[in-house]
Order: sequence, then structure tokens, then C-alpha cells
Amino acid sequence: MDEVFPGTRHQRCWFHKKANVLNCFPKAVQPAVTADLREISHAATRASALAAIEIFKEKYAAKYQRGVSCLTKDNEALLAFYDFPAEHWEHLHTSNPIESVFATVRHRTVRTNGEVSQ
Repeated sequence: MDEVFPGTRHQRCWFHKKANVLNCFPKAVQPAVTADLREISHAATRASALAAIEIFKEKYAAKYQRGVSCLTKDNEALLAFYDFPAEHWEHLHTSNPIESVFATVRHRTVRTNGEVSQ
């Protein structure tokens, strides 16, 4: 993508990032972590999101450094949607609705001997 469209912005999918982060926490803590991640992903401004990330780090770093590292390693790509108008944010947060459509197509497509038949 970068070769064909240099300077293209990358937005990390929040749906998948949340799943990856939650995998780093025990089940008992996951509801609280989910709420904290929602505070970050649905913050009104980039500054609010960054402040929420700092709170997340303070809250969990001592005991769950792996989960904090998972969240913070690609902040720029996670928060790229803030560079666009607010009315687009909902659609830029996640690629999951797009993937759901393709999953249905894959599910309904039968592959035989390397060829696709429907």
C-alpha cells in the first residue's frame, strides 16, 4: 500500500485491538479493561484519548505490563481517525463490518480443486 500510495494514513481496527489487549488480561479484570478501552476509543478528542491512555497505563502497568504494551505500541495508528471529520469516526474505528461481509461470502463459497464454484 505504501509503495503505491505513499503517505497513506493507517488506522488500526479498534475491534481487533481491543480483543488483542483483552487477551493479555485475566477474565476477572476484562470487564473493567473493556470499559477503560471504550473511554479511549470513544473519547471526544485526541487529547482526551491520550489522557485516557495515560490513565490506563497508570491503572494497569504495575500488574499487567503486557496488556499496556499491547495497547500503547501503535497509538498513532489507533488514533489516526481523529485527523478526519468527526462524522467519519464511527466508520473509521473498525474494519469489522467489512470483514463480516467477506466472512459471509467465504462461508458460502465452496472451493474444489483450487477453483471457486458457487
